[in-house]
Amino acid sequence: MPVLSKSLPVVRTSILAAAILLALGAGVPAAQARNDVSGALLPRSSSGVVTSPPPARNAPSGALLPRTAVPASAPADIAPTPAPAPAPVPVAAAPVPAPMPAPAPAPVRRIAAAPPAPVRATPSASPPAPAPASQGRCNDEETLPALRSSAKDTALLVVSDGDPRYQLQTLVNQALQRSRTVGVARFLTQAAEADLAESKAQRMPTVTVNGTAGHIGSIISGVDEARGLQGSMTVSVSAPIYDFGRIAKLTEWRSNLADAAKFNQDGAEEQLALQTVSLALDRSRYILQAQVFRQYVRKMACLVDALEIITKADRGRSSELTQAQKSLQQADLSLEQTMSSLRQTEVRLRRYAGDDLPPSASLSSVLAQLPDVNELQADLVQGADVAQATAQAKAQRSYAESVRAGQKPSVGLLVNASKAVGASSSVSWLGGVTVNIPLMTPGADDTVRAANRRYQAADLQRDDTIEAKRYRLLDVYEQTNSALDRARRIVDILRNSDRVRAATLQQWQELGRRSLFDVMAAESDYYSMRISHVNALFDSEQLIALMWSMGRGVMVPLR
Repeated sequence: MPVLSKSLPVVRTSILAAAILLALGAGVPAAQARNDVSGALLPRSSSGVVTSPPPARNAPSGALLPRTAVPASAPADIAPTPAPAPAPVPVAAAPVPAPMPAPAPAPVRRIAAAPPAPVRATPSASPPAPAPASQGRCNDEETLPALRSSAKDTALLVVSDGDPRYQLQTLVNQALQRSRTVGVARFLTQAAEADLAESKAQRMPTVTVNGTAGHIGSIISGVDEARGLQGSMTVSVSAPIYDFGRIAKLTEWRSNLADAAKFNQDGAEEQLALQTVSLALDRSRYILQAQVFRQYVRKMACLVDALEIITKADRGRSSELTQAQKSLQQADLSLEQTMSSLRQTEVRLRRYAGDDLPPSASLSSVLAQLPDVNELQADLVQGADVAQATAQAKAQRSYAESVRAGQKPSVGLLVNASKAVGASSSVSWLGGVTVNIPLMTPGADDTVRAANRRYQAADLQRDDTIEAKRYRLLDVYEQTNSALDRARRIVDILRNSDRVRAATLQQWQELGRRSLFDVMAAESDYYSMRISHVNALFDSEQLIALMWSMGRGVMVPLR
């Protein structure tokens, strides 16, 4: 009886350990996962396979020896616990019957035999089947239980196998065709081109025809000279000959304004392309995040299911079940927030590219190559905003020169012919040149000064735009380097984090050597690092797209 009382805690602990492995889906039948007497768990090999060595126990009592304390090759006469030799007990002193010889030399027994315990199980006649190599359905991502989700959410997570560059080009082209902002910029460009054509036409001759008809009367010194109906027609032809470059500078001013309008349209198209590419990358980002969170939810759900089975066997572990349920709720909340962000991103993308959006392609590496910073700095002057600022500065300079030329004399050609019929008939004509010499124009100097100041302001604005973009480019380049370096470092961290979480889960499954809180912390750290890796990849891609848009355009690397 003292031996049996000492073995009862071992039996209860072994039964609980068997319940843990059974709840986690180790796939080992109850008859194979326990020893033939006490039900203690079979040890696992390094590969996860459950081995079945012969149970190490003392003679007839059936009390198991600790696996870690007594190796398989230890002598059989070693007692499991140090204890003095028991006093003679009547039931324990019964001699072993002589007609039952042992097939092998009997080991030396220091504890007397006891009657067979009622918990002793009859060994199976057939050898146990080999255990599966997997340590549990919660250890392998592929064996986790399926996650229930709506068909709409499942459709959002579909990833096509098409060319990602071609898909981005298609989305950008659709956005350019649908954008009203680009349409406004296009109309303004056409208006500026019409102004340029009007300025060029000022060099052409101007022809005007004037006609009058009415009743006339004329009395000179009391004498009625003429009275009656009268009609006249006048034809005038004028053309500029020389104006000190005023018309040429006005034409140049209009031309620069037309260029500025064209660059403004290019800038609007570039901003739209960058916004479309950025939204497409965000869409792919949230799809990958949702896939990671779905795996996290499935893992937590598996642990909750296992703990529900364990709690039925040990009510004292209900707090662990509550902790697992809390972690499952947190993971499910993160998944729902990610799906909401994905739906919002698709709404914004449909505003640009239309309602008929194709499934997202895999965009995690479409812009993964970091361009050379010197090449990017040389391309800054090719940016639409810099070109627009340059054209506006040139336009202000041309306008100032045209105002200055307008204060000087001008020479023109004039041809005029008129004819009158009716009460009196007359014919007259005039042909020659006209000279216009401004002698005094109040405020003319102020007009010239104002035009010069506008030119200087536009020129400084252009220089400030280039300098701001140069430092902005260096800042974004450093951010991109940091994001790429962070992505590389996280890959190494993920390898170690995966090992830590696998080892922690295994140690928790085997005799409770780690707590559930350790398991939850390891899982949370692993999936958080996976989310950080996804963010680092897409942050770097969006920054690379931004750097290209500062120069020749984001469509250059996509082609």
